[in-house]
Amino acid sequence: MFKVITLTLAVAGAVSSAHADEGQWQPHQLPQLKSELKRIGITIPAEKLADLSKHPLNTMVSLGGCSASFVSNSGLAVTNHHCAYKAIQRNSTAEKNYISEGFLARTKAEELPAGPDAHMYITDKVENVTDQVLKGLTADMSGRARHEQVENRIKALIADCEQDKAYRCSVPSFHRGLEYYRIRQMMIRDVRLVYAPSDKIGNFGGEVDNFEWPRHTGDYSFLRAYVGKDGRPADPSADNVPYQSKDFLVVSAQGLKNGDPILLAGYPGRTSRYKLPAEIRFARDHSYPAKVAESKADIAVIQAASEGNKTAEVRYASVVKGINNGLKKTEGLLAGFARKDLAAIKDGQDADFRAWYKQHGDNKALLSELDAVIASDMALSEQETAWTIIHTGEMLKSARTLYRVAIESEKPDVERHADYQQRELSFIAGRLNRLEQSYLPNVDQARFTAALQRYNKLPEQAHPTGLDALLPAPESVVSLYQQSQLGNTATRLGWLNKNRAAFDASDDAFIRLAIKLHDTDMALENQRKEVDGNLERIIPQYMQAVIAWKKSIGKPVYPDANSTLRVTYGTVAPYTPRDGISKGPFTTVEGILEKDTGKAPFEAPVNLLASIKDKHYGIFKDKVLNTVPVNFLSTADTTGGNSGSAVLNKNGELVGLNFDSTYESITKDWYFDSAITRAIHVDIRYMLWVMSEVDHADNVLKEMTIKYPAK
Repeated sequence: MFKVITLTLAVAGAVSSAHADEGQWQPHQLPQLKSELKRIGITIPAEKLADLSKHPLNTMVSLGGCSASFVSNSGLAVTNHHCAYKAIQRNSTAEKNYISEGFLARTKAEELPAGPDAHMYITDKVENVTDQVLKGLTADMSGRARHEQVENRIKALIADCEQDKAYRCSVPSFHRGLEYYRIRQMMIRDVRLVYAPSDKIGNFGGEVDNFEWPRHTGDYSFLRAYVGKDGRPADPSADNVPYQSKDFLVVSAQGLKNGDPILLAGYPGRTSRYKLPAEIRFARDHSYPAKVAESKADIAVIQAASEGNKTAEVRYASVVKGINNGLKKTEGLLAGFARKDLAAIKDGQDADFRAWYKQHGDNKALLSELDAVIASDMALSEQETAWTIIHTGEMLKSARTLYRVAIESEKPDVERHADYQQRELSFIAGRLNRLEQSYLPNVDQARFTAALQRYNKLPEQAHPTGLDALLPAPESVVSLYQQSQLGNTATRLGWLNKNRAAFDASDDAFIRLAIKLHDTDMALENQRKEVDGNLERIIPQYMQAVIAWKKSIGKPVYPDANSTLRVTYGTVAPYTPRDGISKGPFTTVEGILEKDTGKAPFEAPVNLLASIKDKHYGIFKDKVLNTVPVNFLSTADTTGGNSGSAVLNKNGELVGLNFDSTYESITKDWYFDSAITRAIHVDIRYMLWVMSEVDHADNVLKEMTIKYPAK
């Protein structure tokens, strides 16, 4: 029998003493936070809030990288504009550019397919399977043997869970491998674009304002989930019908004020709150600067290759936006490390922990073993970064994926690498298909050529063993593209069904290159398994000790974010980023007038500007601000993946959408500083006002249940 939604002894009871808005809490931990939720003014019973089958958690949706929530019983979901950006870009052309013009389907028949790689995931079951994953593993196993044993057990648990093909299951680790939970999600495969404002609203301020405050961005859009007529997930089809969501969020236009409590639910991506000082220094001094340099170089190449070509600009809009977003965040992390010495703070915490452990720990070799496995992880990651650089272009990446599929397909499904099992093939096909809308040969050729040049300049110790002799010279890249047909979508997808012999007989230049690189790929993969297996043996012992130590000093204990459903809470609040500067919690539409220059990225739609000048605010005018609020700040603990997360008031009604953090907050991925950590949200009143006054999205407004202010 599985232990359903329970805590290990190490973690149980360790959350009741939290006194800040820190923590990305697993739903089953919420009953232990009753006093905290009551303290800030949340009226929803903690037991109800923790129940995946009840409102509001049963309205929350993962988009596989972003979050969303249902706002009608017909599968209508609201998320960020940037979370639907791929769907918007996919349906855009230079002649009909929904990115700049916006899109509104006035009937369901007009809704557009979000794309073959667009899915919605609804979490409905969480089981503690730690014993099933870890029981019987011995200390004398090699790292690789241990890792593969864990992988095999996880694959078996997933296969058992996915006997009903309506569901997608996963077994992520929590507390860096101390616990494992099996998570079942209904996976909806037919997702359609309903409405998105122009990027002059949805991305107002662009990269200039990204991670900045004050902010004036209407970062919202609407998608709809479709299923078969039997109500079960189905492949995209004209015969499908809207998904009948059991519950949905009521939208409240009654507004918030400074100090009001909020709840936020979604699927935060990754945090590193429990990493060691050495890991912070490695990120600060090595991996993050390398990532910044790589991102800037790749963006420059794409822009140069796309210049003056409207088709190329549209096709690569989503790619560039994604790279830019990661770049700005990484630069913010580095700025945060420079502003506050997080490594030194962690040094102090680590010293306190080690002193405590000397008195209470039972494995005297643990800390030296811990330092050794962390060092091996960092050393290998430099070579993995080099390997990633040479796969900057899509053609080599596609060839490598296709060849690996052919190799893994020779094995029984249960013995395949998890990324290439039968359950993954539709996702692989979706990614390969998507290149139809996000690939051009000349741009990809420029990216690959430049990537090889950057690889050649890396320090020799970062080069994987034997790789240099296998790589093409940058000047020979042109001929590779001339001798390959993988740029053709039908040809590319056709290789998914071919066996290894067909690849070995192929004269396609990129397939030949992928075959040459395969042994190096496997060597790196096996080294990673060895390192990960050792990490999975040592880190959980460390985490168990850290949890016991934190519990002893009354500190909150929650697992790092790992793309699973989490709930956080906080209050609407201003902040002081530096001495003498205080930033209020709300921005208003008047700020759009102040920022508008008539040129991107500060070019607002003419009709929006006219409505602001004429003060056509109607029921969306805040009585205190005397205008329409655009964005607001809260103390909620968020990170990447929380984009699109529902922001709820004390009664569980939708009052905003999370979409960003302040620049000073970015380092919260490593260290939560309650004084300056602020999340940025779209105020739902601005969204409703734009929909009503500017875009006249009356059909979408009518479909939602909206509580308006009393007149």
